Amino acid sequence: MKNRLSRIVTRTGDKGSTGLGDGSRVSKDSLRIHAIGDIDELNSAMGMLACEIPSGEMRQEVLDIQQELFDLGGELSIPGHTSITAQKVERLESVLEKYNAELAPLKDFVLPGGSRAAATAHLCRSICRRAERSVVSLSKVEAISEPLLQYINRLSDLLFVLARSQNHQEGRQDVLWDKGRQPHQH
Repeated sequence: MKNRLSRIVTRTGDKGSTGLGDGSRVSKDSLRIHAIGDIDELNSAMGMLACEIPSGEMRQEVLDIQQELFDLGGELSIPGHTSITAQKVERLESVLEKYNAELAPLKDFVLPGGSRAAATAHLCRSICRRAERSVVSLSKVEAISEPLLQYINRLSDLLFVLARSQNHQEGRQDVLWDKGRQPHQH
């Protein structure tokens, strides 16, 4: 990897194609590259989330997820390669259950907001849902592992719970949707 990253400008993509991890080239607007790009965007947003969460167990879990998202992107960039396992999906489920256990049951829809960390987790959740849609689109034309699809689905659920947990930990209320709300008059 050291030699590979010594040159950032390669000019190999100047005509609209990019290389995959297996050496093949695909169009930069292919379903695979859209999915990889959405995962990359999610990982960038997760980095923002990590900056918003005080040091501790939840912050470390977000950092661990970033590592796994990089693995997931690697799996997408090498057709036929597998790095996301059922154990990683089970770990996400365990983390989700741990944080959800400390929250009050939901009776209303939650809007993004509350604390900065919660709002950032909601942003990550919405990016994750888009990434999931991209991966599902790709899975209709190319083989994608079941654990990868499960992982990205569980991650969006976990991000919702982390947003609520951050509000709870900071003593903030979730922002609830008010279905009978009248617009504010100026």
